[in-house]
Amino acid sequence: MQTNVLAEQLSAARSGDRAATNGLFATLQPMIMRYCRARIDASGHDHAADVTQEVFIAALSSMHRFRGPETSFLSFVFGIAAHKIADYHRARSRDRTHLAAEPVDGPDPELGPEQRVLRTELGARMRGLLGLLTESQSEILILRVAVGMTADETAAVVGSTPAAVRVAQHRALQKLRRHLSTDNAETIRARRFSGPSASKAPSRPAHGRTAGMSSARPA
Repeated sequence: MQTNVLAEQLSAARSGDRAATNGLFATLQPMIMRYCRARIDASGHDHAADVTQEVFIAALSSMHRFRGPETSFLSFVFGIAAHKIADYHRARSRDRTHLAAEPVDGPDPELGPEQRVLRTELGARMRGLLGLLTESQSEILILRVAVGMTADETAAVVGSTPAAVRVAQHRALQKLRRHLSTDNAETIRARRFSGPSASKAPSRPAHGRTAGMSSARPA
Protein backbone atom coordinates (compact mmCIF):
# COMPACT_ATOMS: atom_id res chain seq x y z
CA MET A 1 0.00 0.00 0.00
CA GLN A 2 1.33 3.43 -0.96
CA THR A 3 0.99 6.15 1.68
CA ASN A 4 0.10 8.76 -0.96
CA VAL A 5 -2.83 6.60 -2.13
CA LEU A 6 -4.13 6.47 1.43
CA ALA A 7 -3.71 10.24 1.75
CA GLU A 8 -5.71 10.80 -1.45
CA GLN A 9 -8.49 8.52 -0.25
CA LEU A 10 -8.60 10.26 3.11
CA SER A 11 -8.71 13.72 1.54
CA ALA A 12 -11.66 12.74 -0.66
CA ALA A 13 -13.41 10.92 2.20
CA ARG A 14 -13.15 13.95 4.48
CA SER A 15 -14.81 16.05 1.81
CA GLY A 16 -17.83 13.76 1.88
CA ASP A 17 -17.02 11.35 -0.95
CA ARG A 18 -18.76 8.12 0.12
CA ALA A 19 -16.98 6.02 -2.51
CA ALA A 20 -13.63 7.32 -1.24
CA THR A 21 -14.65 6.47 2.32
CA ASN A 22 -15.49 2.92 1.28
CA GLY A 23 -12.23 2.68 -0.63
CA LEU A 24 -10.28 3.99 2.35
CA PHE A 25 -11.58 1.33 4.67
CA ALA A 26 -11.31 -1.37 2.02
CA THR A 27 -7.62 -0.48 1.82
CA LEU A 28 -7.12 -0.57 5.58
CA GLN A 29 -9.34 -3.52 6.50
CA PRO A 30 -6.95 -6.37 5.60
CA MET A 31 -4.10 -4.67 7.44
CA ILE A 32 -6.12 -4.03 10.59
CA MET A 33 -7.52 -7.55 10.53
CA ARG A 34 -4.03 -9.10 10.31
CA TYR A 35 -2.84 -6.82 13.10
CA CYS A 36 -5.76 -7.79 15.37
CA ARG A 37 -5.31 -11.49 14.65
CA ALA A 38 -1.64 -11.26 15.58
CA ARG A 39 -2.55 -9.58 18.88
CA ILE A 40 -5.63 -11.63 19.79
CA ASP A 41 -5.67 -15.35 20.48
CA ALA A 42 -7.42 -17.63 18.01
CA SER A 43 -10.47 -19.58 19.08
CA GLY A 44 -13.68 -20.99 17.67
CA HIS A 45 -15.04 -17.45 17.43
CA ASP A 46 -13.17 -14.85 15.42
CA HIS A 47 -12.72 -12.18 18.09
CA ALA A 48 -10.26 -10.36 15.84
CA ALA A 49 -13.05 -9.68 13.34
CA ASP A 50 -15.19 -8.16 16.10
CA VAL A 51 -12.36 -5.92 17.26
CA THR A 52 -11.58 -4.90 13.67
CA GLN A 53 -15.17 -3.79 13.24
CA GLU A 54 -14.96 -1.75 16.43
CA VAL A 55 -11.79 -0.09 15.13
CA PHE A 56 -13.48 0.99 11.92
CA ILE A 57 -16.56 2.28 13.72
CA ALA A 58 -14.34 4.39 15.96
CA ALA A 59 -12.19 5.56 13.04
CA LEU A 60 -15.23 6.49 10.96
CA SER A 61 -16.81 8.48 13.78
CA SER A 62 -13.59 10.40 14.46
CA MET A 63 -12.29 10.75 10.90
CA HIS A 64 -13.74 14.23 10.40
CA ARG A 65 -12.22 15.38 13.70
CA PHE A 66 -8.77 14.15 12.71
CA ARG A 67 -6.52 17.19 12.43
CA GLY A 68 -3.13 15.68 11.72
CA PRO A 69 -1.47 15.46 8.31
CA GLU A 70 -3.05 12.94 5.99
CA THR A 71 0.16 10.90 5.93
CA SER A 72 -0.22 10.27 9.69
CA PHE A 73 -3.75 8.85 9.40
CA LEU A 74 -2.33 5.32 9.24
CA SER A 75 -0.72 5.84 12.64
CA PHE A 76 -3.99 7.29 13.92
CA VAL A 77 -6.00 4.21 12.89
CA PHE A 78 -3.46 1.76 14.28
CA GLY A 79 -3.48 3.75 17.52
CA ILE A 80 -7.23 3.14 17.71
CA ALA A 81 -6.61 -0.55 17.00
CA ALA A 82 -4.06 -0.79 19.80
CA HIS A 83 -6.53 0.76 22.26
CA LYS A 84 -9.36 -1.55 21.16
CA ILE A 85 -7.13 -4.61 21.51
CA ALA A 86 -6.08 -3.47 25.00
CA ASP A 87 -9.77 -3.02 25.89
CA TYR A 88 -10.48 -6.52 24.61
CA HIS A 89 -7.75 -8.08 26.76
CA ARG A 90 -8.84 -6.14 29.86
CA ALA A 91 -12.43 -7.25 29.42
CA ARG A 92 -11.32 -10.84 28.80
CA SER A 93 -9.19 -10.91 31.94
CA ARG A 94 -12.11 -9.58 34.02
CA ASP A 95 -14.67 -11.93 32.57
CA ARG A 96 -13.43 -15.46 33.15
CA THR A 97 -16.76 -16.84 31.98
CA HIS A 98 -15.41 -16.75 28.42
CA LEU A 99 -13.74 -20.07 29.16
CA ALA A 100 -17.14 -21.72 29.35
CA ALA A 101 -18.78 -19.51 26.78
CA GLU A 102 -16.74 -20.36 23.72
CA PRO A 103 -19.07 -21.46 20.91
CA VAL A 104 -17.85 -25.03 20.71
CA ASP A 105 -20.87 -26.09 18.70
CA GLY A 106 -20.42 -23.36 16.10
CA PRO A 107 -16.81 -23.54 14.83
CA ASP A 108 -15.46 -21.98 11.70
CA PRO A 109 -16.97 -24.12 8.91
CA GLU A 110 -13.86 -23.64 6.78
CA LEU A 111 -11.61 -25.38 9.32
CA GLY A 112 -11.62 -29.00 10.41
CA PRO A 113 -10.96 -30.05 14.04
CA GLU A 114 -7.26 -30.68 13.40
CA GLN A 115 -6.84 -27.34 11.63
CA ARG A 116 -8.51 -25.47 14.50
CA VAL A 117 -6.23 -27.13 17.03
CA LEU A 118 -3.18 -26.42 14.89
CA ARG A 119 -4.16 -22.76 14.44
CA THR A 120 -4.63 -22.37 18.20
CA GLU A 121 -1.30 -24.05 18.99
CA LEU A 122 0.58 -22.02 16.38
CA GLY A 123 -1.04 -18.84 17.65
CA ALA A 124 0.01 -19.62 21.21
CA ARG A 125 3.54 -20.43 20.03
CA MET A 126 3.83 -17.15 18.14
CA ARG A 127 2.54 -15.12 21.08
CA GLY A 128 5.06 -16.85 23.30
CA LEU A 129 7.87 -15.88 20.95
CA LEU A 130 6.67 -12.28 20.71
CA GLY A 131 6.66 -12.19 24.51
CA LEU A 132 10.45 -12.55 24.40
CA LEU A 133 10.77 -9.18 22.65
CA THR A 134 10.40 -5.65 23.88
CA GLU A 135 7.06 -4.01 23.23
CA SER A 136 8.60 -1.89 20.47
CA GLN A 137 10.26 -4.88 18.78
CA SER A 138 7.06 -6.90 18.97
CA GLU A 139 5.02 -4.09 17.45
CA ILE A 140 7.46 -3.58 14.60
CA LEU A 141 7.70 -7.30 13.85
CA ILE A 142 3.92 -7.66 13.73
CA LEU A 143 3.54 -4.67 11.43
CA ARG A 144 6.35 -5.78 9.13
CA VAL A 145 5.74 -9.54 9.05
CA ALA A 146 2.11 -10.19 10.01
CA VAL A 147 0.56 -7.06 8.50
CA GLY A 148 3.01 -6.81 5.60
CA MET A 149 3.84 -3.11 5.90
CA THR A 150 6.86 -1.51 4.32
CA ALA A 151 9.53 0.03 6.54
CA ASP A 152 8.20 3.49 5.63
CA GLU A 153 4.63 2.58 6.60
CA THR A 154 5.77 0.94 9.83
CA ALA A 155 7.84 3.99 10.71
CA ALA A 156 4.77 6.19 10.21
CA VAL A 157 2.75 4.01 12.60
CA VAL A 158 5.32 3.72 15.39
CA GLY A 159 6.67 7.26 15.06
CA SER A 160 10.18 6.29 14.03
CA THR A 161 12.34 6.26 10.90
CA PRO A 162 12.56 3.52 8.26
CA ALA A 163 16.22 2.93 9.14
CA ALA A 164 15.40 2.51 12.84
CA VAL A 165 12.57 0.15 11.96
CA ARG A 166 14.90 -2.06 9.91
CA VAL A 167 17.45 -2.15 12.73
CA ALA A 168 14.79 -3.04 15.31
CA GLN A 169 13.39 -5.75 13.06
CA HIS A 170 16.86 -7.22 12.48
CA ARG A 171 17.61 -7.33 16.22
CA ALA A 172 14.22 -8.84 17.01
CA LEU A 173 14.68 -11.61 14.45
CA GLN A 174 18.20 -12.30 15.72
CA LYS A 175 16.85 -12.66 19.26
CA LEU A 176 14.15 -15.09 18.12
CA ARG A 177 16.65 -17.11 16.09
CA ARG A 178 18.94 -17.46 19.13
CA HIS A 179 16.02 -18.58 21.27
CA LEU A 180 14.82 -21.09 18.69
CA SER A 181 18.35 -22.46 18.23
CA THR A 182 18.71 -22.98 21.99
CA ASP A 183 15.22 -24.44 22.23
CA ASN A 184 15.90 -26.89 19.39
CA ALA A 185 19.22 -27.94 20.91
CA GLU A 186 17.55 -28.65 24.26
CA THR A 187 14.79 -30.62 22.54
CA ILE A 188 17.35 -32.77 20.71
CA ARG A 189 19.23 -33.44 23.95
CA ALA A 190 16.00 -34.33 25.74
CA ARG A 191 15.01 -36.76 23.00
CA ARG A 192 18.47 -38.30 23.01
CA PHE A 193 18.37 -39.01 26.75
CA SER A 194 14.75 -40.13 26.73
CA GLY A 195 15.15 -42.46 23.73
CA PRO A 196 14.92 -46.27 23.80
CA SER A 197 18.59 -46.74 24.68
CA ALA A 198 18.31 -44.41 27.65
CA SER A 199 15.47 -46.44 29.11
CA LYS A 200 17.63 -49.57 29.35
CA ALA A 201 19.07 -49.43 32.84
CA PRO A 202 21.91 -51.83 33.79
CA SER A 203 20.52 -55.20 34.87
CA ARG A 204 20.81 -55.98 38.54
CA PRO A 205 20.72 -59.40 40.16
CA ALA A 206 17.93 -60.29 42.55
CA HIS A 207 18.01 -58.76 46.02
CA GLY A 208 20.19 -55.90 44.74
CA ARG A 209 23.47 -57.84 44.91
CA THR A 210 26.16 -57.13 42.36
CA ALA A 211 27.40 -59.86 40.06
CA GLY A 212 30.74 -59.96 41.82
CA MET A 213 29.20 -60.43 45.27
CA SER A 214 26.91 -63.17 43.97
CA SER A 215 29.76 -65.18 42.39
CA ALA A 216 31.93 -64.86 45.48
CA ARG A 217 29.31 -66.40 47.75
CA PRO A 218 29.93 -70.11 48.56
CA ALA A 219 27.65 -72.63 46.92
